[in-house]
Amino acid sequence: MLYFSCTTEEADGGVSGRVLAVEPKRFIIAGWTGRDAVAIEHHIEELEALGVPRPSGFPLYYRAGLNLLNQSSEQQVLGADSSGEAEPVLFFAEGEWWLTVGSDHTDRTVEGYSVAVSKQICPKPLATAAWRWSDIASRQDEIQLESSILEGGKWVAYQAGTLASIRPLQSLRDGAFDANGVGANGSFLFCGTLGAIPNAEGKGIRPAGEMQIALRDPRTKRSIIHRYSVETLPLIA
Repeated sequence: MLYFSCTTEEADGGVSGRVLAVEPKRFIIAGWTGRDAVAIEHHIEELEALGVPRPSGFPLYYRAGLNLLNQSSEQQVLGADSSGEAEPVLFFAEGEWWLTVGSDHTDRTVEGYSVAVSKQICPKPLATAAWRWSDIASRQDEIQLESSILEGGKWVAYQAGTLASIRPLQSLRDGAFDANGVGANGSFLFCGTLGAIPNAEGKGIRPAGEMQIALRDPRTKRSIIHRYSVETLPLIA
C-alpha cells in the first residue's frame, strides 16, 4: 500500500488536504515522451552513448512490476551502473487523477541490451505527496521538474526544466488508460523525463549515492520533494 498526502485547490482560493491509501494495480512507464524532436534526439543520443539502441517509435509504454513502486528513502540496487531520473507521475485513486513525482531508476548496463528488461531491474521511488491533477492540468507547462545528485561531496543540479518539455500528460495518460479513469483505479503512469545536465567532465547520465527529485509549482509556491539514497549491492560471479 502507498500513502499520499494530497492537496486539493478549493474554489475560494484555499487548499484542503487528505491522505490517500492507494493499492497499486497497474504500473506503466512511458518512454520517449519529449515534446520537442530535438530534445528527444538529444536524449536518444545520450543513451546511445551508453550503448542503448534507438527506440522503435515514440512514445512507448512499458509495463512494469507493481513490486517496484515504493516510497522509501533508501533504495538497494545491484551493481554500480544504475542512475535515477525525475519524472512526473500520474495515478488514479478515489475517482480522480493525481500528480506526484517519481524516479525511473534504471540499470544502464541492462538498458544497453533491452530497455524493457531494464525497467524491471531497479526500484522506482515515489514521493509521499500529490496534487489533484484537475487543479494542475491547465497550467502543467509551468510546473518545474528538477533533480539533483550528491556528487563529489556536494549537491549539484542534475535535471532542470518544465513539463512543457514533455508531451501533455493527459495525452500520455490517454494513450495508456481510459481518459475518464474507467478501470484505472490503482494505476500509475511515469510520464517521461528530461536530459541530464553534464558535469565538468562532460558526462551526462551517471550514478550517484543520493538523489533528490522535485516538482515545483511557481504559481502557488508549493513543491513535492523526495530524496533517496542508493546502496549498491555487490555483483557476485
